[in-house]
Amino acid sequence: MNIKTSHIEYQQTKSFSNLVVDYLNGNEALKPFYKFDPNLAGIEAAIESRKHSNTNRKLLVDVFNKQYENYNASEKTKNNIELLLKENTFTICTAHQPNIFTGQLYFIYKIIHAIKLADDLNNQFPNNHFVPVYYMGSEDADLNELGEIEIEGKKLKWQTTQTGAVGRMLIDNDFLRLIVEIENQLIVEPFGAEIISLLKSNYSLGKSIAEATFEFVHHLFNAYGLLILLPDNSKLKTAFKSIIQDDLLNQQAHKLVLNTSENFPSAYKIQTSGRPINLFYLNDNIRERIEETTEGFKVVNTKMIFSKKEMIEELNQFPERFSPNVVLRPLFQELILPNIAFIGGGSELAYWMELKSVFELYNVNYPVLLLRNSFSIIENKTSTLISDLNLSLIDCFEPELKIAEKYIRKNSKLKLDLAEEKTAIDQVYQNIKTITENIDKTLVSHTEALHIKALKRIEQLETKMLRAEKKKHDANIRKIKKIKSNFYPNGTLQERVDNVLPLLAKFGLSFMDSLYTSSESLEQKFSILEISE
Repeated sequence: MNIKTSHIEYQQTKSFSNLVVDYLNGNEALKPFYKFDPNLAGIEAAIESRKHSNTNRKLLVDVFNKQYENYNASEKTKNNIELLLKENTFTICTAHQPNIFTGQLYFIYKIIHAIKLADDLNNQFPNNHFVPVYYMGSEDADLNELGEIEIEGKKLKWQTTQTGAVGRMLIDNDFLRLIVEIENQLIVEPFGAEIISLLKSNYSLGKSIAEATFEFVHHLFNAYGLLILLPDNSKLKTAFKSIIQDDLLNQQAHKLVLNTSENFPSAYKIQTSGRPINLFYLNDNIRERIEETTEGFKVVNTKMIFSKKEMIEELNQFPERFSPNVVLRPLFQELILPNIAFIGGGSELAYWMELKSVFELYNVNYPVLLLRNSFSIIENKTSTLISDLNLSLIDCFEPELKIAEKYIRKNSKLKLDLAEEKTAIDQVYQNIKTITENIDKTLVSHTEALHIKALKRIEQLETKMLRAEKKKHDANIRKIKKIKSNFYPNGTLQERVDNVLPLLAKFGLSFMDSLYTSSESLEQKFSILEISE
């Protein structure tokens, strides 16, 4: 397997929000909403800032050691855990929910970006240590989102009646049936049997989704020293208890987020406004919002109601039953980790920018925000089509219609552009306008209307000419459709639809090494990987 890697600017893909593009370009309007620039100078400043904030390193190392005690951790992984006891060790963190079988490709890309950045910073700053961390959002309860994947165009959905936090759900027979379906699709590939065996070992009956995801991700990235953190943990929640209590009693975060939302540049979409209480109650098969009512603290969609005293007693006795939402989760993450950089997608960066004042309120360190790496993976068939049509890689990110028109105009031997004729018509009507103006000025507007109408008719004729010529290039138009379906399956970027399993089945686990080699760290470019066997 050979890989050729190309990099283009994110705005050239036309697939990322204005906020993302403006953030990468250092737009002044966004600067009040984050602390450090996403570059090496920002990293240096974040390191200095983090040196002055406290992290309970012993607690963190104890939790990691407990989580890894039944796993065969590599020497690099073990060393990274121990390094966290040192004050000059910092983490590079990315976060994601435990989507079944890792969900979409960007799950993998996020983690590889964290690993690559940590490795690069270890070379850049030899007096410090940097450790990559995957923070598993196992408390998310959105099974509709986390329980679906697409394998080579076929959608698979976990049909289970379980409720509550997805990470706590158990692998059942319906889940195992998904593995059988995947096996039927991938077993014919060169490494299909190996990957299916890995799935069956990691995703076995009775394990929780969090445990299974931990095992699978650990198997993929153990050699790289990745640390996987399961924050659904009583000891870690205890460290966050004071902020949980303040949010229950004083509800300050919501006010700050609302204020930020009101002052956020109107050009960008607001991602979250939070709630008065930014916590869920998490127990057994429920994860439901906590609301304060006249009766007390109510757990929505249940009959549970706590008085203020009872709620604080519940927190003190069972901190693990309190789950932060999108507003408080980033604070929890940064409180328990000695983190200097957070790697996230565009929407994640957007809502983090709404939280800076909340971090300041609780005196929690705010990290460098980095847009996760993005890839489009192009295999032999698609590369050949692109070459046959003499298209550039950037062309492939244009709308299908625009690519087709560009191709036809470039390759047709006929004149399809009536620009000269339109210029001539402009001159004719300019002459008519001069004549009519001398006769009766009221005729000028009528002349202009006729001029516009004539040009529209010519443009309509151009469209018909192009459509007629397209029919002669029908075979190549179909090739363009195939190229676009590779770059944009279901009309969406490949990384937001496809799963990693088919790639692992085709190219083996060494494919992860190829992704790592091709990955950027601080460069913030979109990557295109052309694979040839």
